[in-house]
Amino acid sequence: MRRKMQFDYGRAMTNGQDERKERLAQALRDNLRRRKAQSRESRDAENPRRPDDAKG
Repeated sequence: MRRKMQFDYGRAMTNGQDERKERLAQALRDNLRRRKAQSRESRDAENPRRPDDAKG
């Protein structure tokens, strides 16, 4: 009879894996900020604001 192997992934996480996970999460956040900024820049370059378009 074969046994299924069960893993306790929560317990298997080491400190190094936690650090890697945090670095990857930070890299994703940084990438998202950079992509949003690039999108805003390209949108603003295509549609420059005129003084009469300003709100206020």
